[in-house]
Amino acid sequence: MLENIKIYASDKYWNHILADLGANLVETPDVADVIFDDISINSPISVECLQNLILAQFNNNDIIADIFGHDEVLPALQRKILVALYKKPNMQMNELKLAVGLSPDITTHSVENAIYQLRKTFGHDFILNENGGYKIGRI
Repeated sequence: MLENIKIYASDKYWNHILADLGANLVETPDVADVIFDDISINSPISVECLQNLILAQFNNNDIIADIFGHDEVLPALQRKILVALYKKPNMQMNELKLAVGLSPDITTHSVENAIYQLRKTFGHDFILNENGGYKIGRI
């Protein structure tokens, strides 16, 4: 259940537990879908509750709601791009590719196409590119 979610945890104890649950652990928070350290956990916790907390964090509904003022239904890649840019504005394209789970050297234009679709739907000023750095503008 957690294998498709990139999780960062600074605590070695939790890393061990998450690895036992099949989580895809990453070494830096910049490329993580979920930063485990940001989740409030009241011990003891069941495996099911732990997975639910991680999945809730993964959905990033709060971030999307903060951007739009309400939850917005978006394709997964567009959602990942917005969450990444919300967490770290002014990302270069290679950083953005890495943040959404792609290799920075990949030759596909899926991230560029997703940004194009976001601009087409929400206006050209929604995703800005200033000096090569992408950030969320205005709707």
